[in-house]
Amino acid sequence: MSENMIYLDRNENNYGPAPACYEVLKTADLTLLSWYTKAFERGVKSILSERIAKDFEIEESRVALGYGAEDLLKQIVQCYLGADDKLMIPSYSWWYYKKIADEVGGKNVEYPLIKGKNEFYYDVDALLKLYEQEKPKIIFISSPNNPTGNSISKDDLHLVLEATKNTIVVLDEAYVFEDDHKYVNNLLNKFDRLVVVRTFSKYFALAGVRIGYAVQGKEFSELTKFTQRYLGFNRLSEEIAIAALNSPKYYKDVASKMNEDKELFYKELNALDDFNVFKSDANFILVEINPEIKKPLKEFLLARKLSIKFMNEEVLNSHLRITLGTQEQNKLLVEAIKEFASVKI
Repeated sequence: MSENMIYLDRNENNYGPAPACYEVLKTADLTLLSWYTKAFERGVKSILSERIAKDFEIEESRVALGYGAEDLLKQIVQCYLGADDKLMIPSYSWWYYKKIADEVGGKNVEYPLIKGKNEFYYDVDALLKLYEQEKPKIIFISSPNNPTGNSISKDDLHLVLEATKNTIVVLDEAYVFEDDHKYVNNLLNKFDRLVVVRTFSKYFALAGVRIGYAVQGKEFSELTKFTQRYLGFNRLSEEIAIAALNSPKYYKDVASKMNEDKELFYKELNALDDFNVFKSDANFILVEINPEIKKPLKEFLLARKLSIKFMNEEVLNSHLRITLGTQEQNKLLVEAIKEFASVKI
């Protein structure tokens, strides 16, 4: 890592985790390192899955733990998708979505997102039409979606889930910046083939600890067996994750600061020539730029030790994805971009 470089390129949470997470490390019971969990004696997989089940008011058997959301997405695909089976994914999506079906010989089917002037939208009609044509085994819905930042509305999500009841639907909520359990509980109790995937990497600022979880509808006994780890999970990581769950005020304060700074980016960058900022519900924003400034802007920012993501994908190759940093970092970046816009030839 370059000295003093500010990294705003990988959707990490630069505020860091709640102080209670550090306390776990400072006061850790060293037996956690030496002994497997005894949680199985209570008929559960781990203290973390037990806690998550309590929060979502579901049976603990319907919680799966993994090595981040990435690991759980991989496990779901490897469990249910076979050779030549189809996986439906958003057209503007995380690059890994487009690779994951290949790992089991499956095929991708991309459904469109609509690009508006300042926001992307899910095209539910097109999604459902494609669903009827292609008969996929699994559907991925990312909300908020990476890298576009848009969410699917709860009404549209219900429409999709009602129309696809016989298909596995994975709602990837890795970028949800709230800790709402009730609406997820309602969905899971209504739609048996729904899996909601979340992570501690973004909202809880624990990317380096690598903890994700999935909460499932009632028809996923096969996935439960597939993801099961009979000797348990990382006991120290579980304690850190629970400390994060016990710190709602800290994370709500961070989310509030990020929402303030999104407004800063919308106001300041949309006022510049060659920049168009899309609304985002995540901890990043997508910015479309004049392709002619891509290289000089990158060099300009790196010279000031500011690293952001310059997209280089088939459908997003004249775009920036900016991870929201701390308020100080965000202001530095905005001022640097404004300086660049004022002096560029």
